[in-house]
Amino acid sequence: MPISQLSQSAPSGTGAAAARSINIAILAMGGEGGGVLADWIVDLAENSGYLAQTTSVPGVAQRTGSTIYYVELFPEDAARAAGKQPVLALMPVPGEVDVVIASELMEAGRAITRGLVTPDRTTLIASTNRVYAMTEKIAMGDGRADADAFLQAGGDAARVFIHRDFAALAEQNRSVISATLFGALAAVETLPFRRQQFEAAIERGGISVSSSLKAFAAGFAAATSPEPVKSEPIVSAVPKAGPGLAALAARMTAGFPPASHAILLAGLARLADYQDIAYASTYLDRLEPIRSLAQQPGGHDAALLTETARYLALWMSYEDAIRVADLKTRRARFERVHADARVADDQLLLINEFLHPRVEEFADILPVALGSWLLKTGWAARLVNRLTGKGKILQTTSLWGFLQLYWLASLRRWRPKTLRFQREQQRISNWLEQVKDVAQVDYALALEVAECPRLVKGYGDTYLLGSRNFESLMRALPRLRQLDNPASRLKDLRHAALADDTGKKLEDALAKLNLPQGGAL
Repeated sequence: MPISQLSQSAPSGTGAAAARSINIAILAMGGEGGGVLADWIVDLAENSGYLAQTTSVPGVAQRTGSTIYYVELFPEDAARAAGKQPVLALMPVPGEVDVVIASELMEAGRAITRGLVTPDRTTLIASTNRVYAMTEKIAMGDGRADADAFLQAGGDAARVFIHRDFAALAEQNRSVISATLFGALAAVETLPFRRQQFEAAIERGGISVSSSLKAFAAGFAAATSPEPVKSEPIVSAVPKAGPGLAALAARMTAGFPPASHAILLAGLARLADYQDIAYASTYLDRLEPIRSLAQQPGGHDAALLTETARYLALWMSYEDAIRVADLKTRRARFERVHADARVADDQLLLINEFLHPRVEEFADILPVALGSWLLKTGWAARLVNRLTGKGKILQTTSLWGFLQLYWLASLRRWRPKTLRFQREQQRISNWLEQVKDVAQVDYALALEVAECPRLVKGYGDTYLLGSRNFESLMRALPRLRQLDNPASRLKDLRHAALADDTGKKLEDALAKLNLPQGGAL
């Protein structure tokens, strides 16, 4: 059991019995320099008259890549006066930690739940950026944890709570987050060392000294500045359309209410990029009937038009293999990866794409007849799955790997003739008819119907389940309209569909209302 209370606040007396270790826990993700931060602290302590020990325990569960680095410091003069060496712990003990440093907000939450942060003792330094956990990423709906809850918990649990976006500061200074967190640690003055001693530790490290010192200074300044006040969301002005979209933008301005212009222009740009200008024009054609409903006597506001436009644009730009290949071969993507990897001028960047297509993805981009034949022909489907079962690795920074994806992306012009395109366009038309039909008698219910396509997303099993859930809701809609408060009921059903990745909660909710189940694709 470590003796853990700051030496400067220890009771009067001499020797090791009166001294206390300084206990520091660092929770960081892979590649963030958590080990470097721990080494800086050890070097700082050892060059300032302290004994130091550091250990690390890598994560192996949901947050694989997350590591806890633990550092204990003990005044060397106290050990010498006692004539014995202190016994330092290998892991942080709940209630016995003086400083917790978290490189990401959920890591701070994990430290709090483990009891490492206590209000009478612990200084908590946390970066407010998020690296989403696997459970957040695979959720059917918005599975993100509430950042405000983390911040509230940090304020309640810690003696001192410093929270800033230290990751963004590091990025601005072309460094890693460990340097900005080290600066914040110096700023809070919990450790008995001066700023110059911290900076000297970075200089002795000898790696990226200039950028690390700049990031250190930025972290120090951020930690000593007043806590940022949460501002109201910024409402962006409607962006201007490029030359290619000028005619469609003029049509939009003349025929659609101003409240819908921002989302409509975003949809036009997305669909022109996805397919072509004609496809973007089809987007406005499909929205004309919805717009006309709002213009009728007694019509409602533009909410229905806006929400329908939002999900229509997303659905019309569904992701298929052609779209994925297109995005992976764009110059902007290579430039972004190059910048994120911080590739030096004398280094080469290699990008490996891990692809695992299934027979359904192949059928999606084939002509209607051929794609249908492939899905219905058992031996052909099994052959494709056998050939692709182990996946494929393409190096898009090589000529051959790039050309393979570039050829696949070039099939965009043939997309309207593919099986997936024809199927999705029919489903979109059916959904829009439902929105228009329901809106004439129940505006609130129509708004909920307009949001149902948010279930249709992703690929593979996620896409199949989402599509099946969507079809289940559309199938149940006629019966649902006969019940009381159908808008609220449909909203609850949609939330049930997003609540799990098996469809069981939606099945139970439909059964409870005695509504038909099962949707056919």
